[in-house]
Amino acid sequence: MRKTFLKSVTPIFCTVLFLVVVISGCNLFSGDRDVLYQVSTIDALMEGVYDGEVTFDELKKHGDFALGTFNALDGEMIGMSGEFYQIKVDGNAYPAAGTMKTPFAVVTFFDADETVKLIPGSDFEQLKMAVDNAMPTRNIFYAVKVEGTFQYMKVRSVPRQERPYRKLVEVIKDQAIYEYDDIEGTVVGFWCPEYAKGVNVSGYHFHFISKDKTVGGHILDCTLGETVAGIDYTSRFFMTIPEKGEFFGTDLGGGKKTDLDSVEK
Repeated sequence: MRKTFLKSVTPIFCTVLFLVVVISGCNLFSGDRDVLYQVSTIDALMEGVYDGEVTFDELKKHGDFALGTFNALDGEMIGMSGEFYQIKVDGNAYPAAGTMKTPFAVVTFFDADETVKLIPGSDFEQLKMAVDNAMPTRNIFYAVKVEGTFQYMKVRSVPRQERPYRKLVEVIKDQAIYEYDDIEGTVVGFWCPEYAKGVNVSGYHFHFISKDKTVGGHILDCTLGETVAGIDYTSRFFMTIPEKGEFFGTDLGGGKKTDLDSVEK
């Protein structure tokens, strides 16, 4: 396995505008596994709202499959099988303590409704197309898990921020990029419909963690080896937003899509 470190001016997260419910931690759809539960909005994260109120102990009540970030934008978050990890700017993965908090996260209980065997040698765009072709509609949400070997994986993470917080599009200029050859692991991802932009990333958002849980990050590019994709249809959406703090004073109007595109790619 080759690990290469790069510095780059490239991008991360996402954006959408949607139905918002303010709540302070109750499990609204207790017992219903087909709910996408989200903490805050992608536009808030884009604007530098990096202090969270939701702990990972609370997040686990709403799902076992997740991605997002940590307080002060301290790296990338990935969750699967109920275990949550922090991928710091050094590219390494660390178990996330239940008392840690998140300013932005998406989580669900993963139960595959469709399984797709992917073609070895497929690139990142072909992976997305294969999942696209398995979608019965583009008007609901999907959780996507890809497991197996990857001929190539390119990921990034971001450094912990100090106040005054910079906007995400500025933080991404300091991202650290890592490349791996012939690595086994899991991709955790979500697909959100176009009408969700401003609330979440419309389209795909993927994180990766190696099988041995040592490295990972936000995916920028990849080439598939022997992999299988599971797709979970998710027709219910619930979001909790901060009840105080910087979120209240932040301009969350439109016009952030260009910045989001640069952050993601």
